[in-house]
Formats: sequence, structure tokens, C-alpha cells
Amino acid sequence: MAKDKIDLEKNINEDTMKLSISKLNRILKKVYLGGGKKKIEKQHAKGKLTARERISFLIDEGSDFLEVGALAGSGMYEEYGGCPSGGVVTGIGYVKGRQCMIVANDATVKAGAWFPITGKKNLRAQEISMENRLPIIYLVDSAGVFLPMQDEIFPDKEHFGRIFRNNAKMSSMGIPQIAAIMGSCVAGGAYLPIMSDEALIVDKTGSIFLAGPYLVKAAIGENVDKETLGGAATQCEISGVTDYKMPDDQTCLETIRDLVDKMGTFENAGFSRVEAKAPKLDPKEIYQIFPNDRTKPYDTMEIIKRLVDDSKVTEYKKGYGKTITCCYARIDGWSVGIVANHRKVVKSAKGEMQFGGVIYSDSADKATRFIMNCNQKKIPLVFLHDVTGFMVGKRSEHGGIIKDGAKMVNAVSNSTVPKFSIVMGNSYGAGNYAMCGKAYDPRLIYAWPTAKLAVMGGSQAAKVLLQIQTSSMKAKGQEPTEEETQKLYDKIKNRYDEQTTPYYAAARLWTDGIIDPLKTRQVISMGIEAANNAPVEKFNPGVLQT
Repeated sequence: MAKDKIDLEKNINEDTMKLSISKLNRILKKVYLGGGKKKIEKQHAKGKLTARERISFLIDEGSDFLEVGALAGSGMYEEYGGCPSGGVVTGIGYVKGRQCMIVANDATVKAGAWFPITGKKNLRAQEISMENRLPIIYLVDSAGVFLPMQDEIFPDKEHFGRIFRNNAKMSSMGIPQIAAIMGSCVAGGAYLPIMSDEALIVDKTGSIFLAGPYLVKAAIGENVDKETLGGAATQCEISGVTDYKMPDDQTCLETIRDLVDKMGTFENAGFSRVEAKAPKLDPKEIYQIFPNDRTKPYDTMEIIKRLVDDSKVTEYKKGYGKTITCCYARIDGWSVGIVANHRKVVKSAKGEMQFGGVIYSDSADKATRFIMNCNQKKIPLVFLHDVTGFMVGKRSEHGGIIKDGAKMVNAVSNSTVPKFSIVMGNSYGAGNYAMCGKAYDPRLIYAWPTAKLAVMGGSQAAKVLLQIQTSSMKAKGQEPTEEETQKLYDKIKNRYDEQTTPYYAAARLWTDGIIDPLKTRQVISMGIEAANNAPVEKFNPGVLQT
């Protein structure tokens, strides 16, 4: 009977995961249509490819494209008709065998206009390019800032203007930037391609100017058409603003491939890589192992062994700090150091029972030492999140949990080897920070469909907020009934649960996207390959109290 129960649980886990992945694929399929089929047809009628078609033509045939921020803007800006993928497609692709960051405006979404999330996504793409010294290719086709929301995209430090600042910084760093004007490029947006190293423009469809014909008429009373003002002939033959005049999208993209083909290479970081081996244990079994019920324990090592080459690991301090697993392994041939939350209830050396997924003092101490070792040996770090936070209570406070947690956060913050985060399950509170959440500069951070990101779990948060609200009502002389209290609890919990979903996080770029667990190896491998383009600075741990 026990075996039947285990088999049933595995089947439930597998079915739940497959349903989650099916939901993800349905959502992505819709996102990939951008502004919809009619808008795509209009783009084709103008002789233009869509953003995704341009990327597909640009990258090497049959090669992988690691999309960043596919779900950006999901469920946002509904009052304006939505903004699928933030109106821009970004990701790492291979062009003539070389990894490049590609940024392509989607003109089917509000003519490629910039929403607040569009700016954030562009900055994320530039950040990845700068951190990894990847050449960056801009495929420009945008009407500029979305004016109804200009106050949320224009003036602040992390807004639109930061992109041009990054253009200048990347130029000084020697990172190649190529821009292709394949549609509209107007106002402040005109600086992006011209601050790049080389600019191409497609004849008859591409145009670039600081002010369009209507604004010119309003400002100085001059009548001028778009082509005369800033078309390909004007900017290539009269002003000299652009460098290459292209007859169509396809020729433009092929010319970019030729330009990338002639680039030299940088000094690399020298991360260890050997011939890749597939995991011995079937990765598809992750679907069965990862629990449908997020409160249920599981052996994290069984997940790890289905992600790493030959299912082989060298575990660090196995008998100490058991609620965090640290181990050395290889992923697609790359040497990695893995820090993962262990989700089984364990017994410490002192005989105390410890909850799985919670970081205790000994676990934080172990992880800190391991992170330092990986920096010493130039080994990229992979963080696998399923954490509810640090342990609380009198015993933990007396034992110095804040000090030990601070040491781990310090080590993560000052780590100079590239870090990669995969949010498998829970990623709550300070546990998110210690496990290299978005605030701690992971080179890439992706979530599984089972992920949850929040300060704390939905039921705990709802109880805390309910206590506050009911206390406030009582202070005003109002005594809520049991039914009213339950309704209030449900309302708070439902809102909170919605905000903890991986889709809510991905829409706001708290993660770079949601992936099928079976794509985890590919994400980490492509990420380390990108990171290998940038030499690693010497590790300085700062003040680590002992």
C-alpha cells in the first residue's frame, strides 16, 4: 500500500507540473503574436518582418535563442489594451556562432511605443550585455515614448534616458553595438542607433529624426515629408548619420551577420568546461519528484542529480547545515557550485529537528563558506530556490541567526563569479536575498511554473494583515462577525496569492522568465557561456563577522 501511495503522489505531481507547463505554453503562444494577427498582416503589407521574424532570420539556423522577459507586461496596462512582451523582444542568440544580445522593437504593439516596462526591459538587456561583454544588436522600429504614461518612462534614473547613458558606457567598455533602423525611430529614441558603433537603415520603411513632420510643422511651420526629413537617402547620403542603406529587412539582417562575423574576441574568464554528459537519471522524473503540494517535503538532491552531468555531485559539508545543500557538479560540461534549499525535515548534530526550506545558522554558515570557496576557485554559482526564509524564535535569535544570515548575504553580494538563480518553489523574504534574488545581481534568474515570490506565504501574510485590519475596526467600535472576518481573510489572501505567482513576477521582470524545468540546463549553460566573455574580478568578501 505504501508503494501505491508513493506512485499515486508521483502521478499527481507529474500531472500537476505538466498542466502548469501546458498553461505556460498557451500563454507564451498568445504573447508571441504580439499585437495580434491583423497587426502582423499590416506589418507584412508594408514589406516588413515582425520582431520575432527578424530575430529568427538574424540568428544562426537551428541555434538556440534564450529569450529574456517574454512575459514582461503580462496583465499590465489593460486600460490601454495591454503590452505583450513589453512591446520589445530581447534575448541571447547566436549570430555567426557568436552569442549576441538582441533587442527588437515589436511594431505590432502600439507601433513599438515605449511603456514603463519597455524601458525596464531594454535596460535589463543592456545590463546583461555589459555584465557579460556581449555584442548588442538593436532592431529599431518604434514610435517612441507612450505619451499617456510619459511621467513613468521619461525623467527618472532608471527610465528612458538611462538607455542612452548605457550606450555611451558600453562604447567606452569596447562592447560592440550595432543598430538597424527598420521602421520609425523618432525623438529621443533617435539617439540609441546613432550612439551605437554602426547604424543601418532600411530604405522606404526606416526613418530617423528628432521631430516628425507634424511636430516640425507645429514648431517651425515647415512642411516636409518623412522621407525627405529622415529617410534612408537623407541620412545615408546627405547627413551621413547612418552608415549602411539597405533595400529590405532581409538584406539588412544579412549585413548585420556579416558585420558580426568580422568582430574580434575578448579575453575570457577561463571557467572550466569539459565534454558535456547527459544526466544518468532521467530529467523528466523531476515532474514526479517536485511536489504538487508546496508544503510537502522532498529530497532536493534528487532534483540536482537530474540536472547535472552524469548525475554526479561532490557534496560539501554533507552532515552539517543540512537545510542547505552545497555541492560541486557540471552542467553541460561547465563546472558549477550549487547552493540549494533542502526541503526535508532533518536532525541537526545537536539532535534538534530542523524544518526543510528554512535557513538556520549552521546552514547559512555552510553556504557562506561554500560561496567563498567557489570564488576562490573561479567556479560559477547556481542557486536553486525553495526557501521560506530564515528561522525565527528565541533559540535562533539567541544563537545569532541575524549575524549568520548577514554573513551569507554579504558573501552573495560580494561574489564576483557569475551567479545564476532558478526559483523552483518558494522564494520568501530574506531567504530570497540570501539565495541571490533579483536584488543581488544574478546574471540570469528564471522561475519554474511552481515558483512563488513574496515576503511570506499567502496564508501567513493574510493572517497578519487580517489582525491589523480587525484591530483597526475594533478601535473604531466595529466588531466584525465571524462571516465578515472570513470574507476579509479570503479577500486579502486571494489578492496576496495573485501577487506571489511566477506570472506576476515575470510581468514585472523580477525574473527573466518562466521555464519548463527541463530547460534549466540550457539556461544555465548559455548563461555561463555568456559570462565566460568577461574576466572575473578578485573576490573581496568585505566584513564577514566570525
